[in-house]
Amino acid sequence: MKTRLAAILLSLSTLFSFGHGGVELGPNKGRILEFSKNETMHGEVTVRDGNFHIALLDKDMQRVAFTSQTLTATGGPRDKQAKLEVTKVADGFAVSAVKDGEWLIVQFRPDSKGKAVTARLHYDTGNCDDCSKQEWLCECKPEPAKDAKKK
Repeated sequence: MKTRLAAILLSLSTLFSFGHGGVELGPNKGRILEFSKNETMHGEVTVRDGNFHIALLDKDMQRVAFTSQTLTATGGPRDKQAKLEVTKVADGFAVSAVKDGEWLIVQFRPDSKGKAVTARLHYDTGNCDDCSKQEWLCECKPEPAKDAKKK
């Protein structure tokens, strides 16, 4: 019982420590998702015409030409995730938008033989109290963790 209680308290403290702000924004002020293990490929997520638009960017945040890259997406409430429609457009991928408070989960493959990289985005459209931007685009830095030991 003590172990379970400790795990719950740790989970809650982690949620409150890292739940807000500090996301990286791209050149179009969209949310950056990591599409590689070594930060050489990124996806910039913006909203256009009620859909997510995901542009591919390199390590220098410059647009990447589309060749054989693929993207699959799921989203919706945690207990009822569904596959989302993904289409290639001239300058990226278009993905059906999820509702406020739901998760967007994408799997990016650099080519047909490449290993998929999974990225997640919590789509929270509530406004941040500090910067007044939507939470999923909030640039506020997270508060540093408090040191447990007092000096």
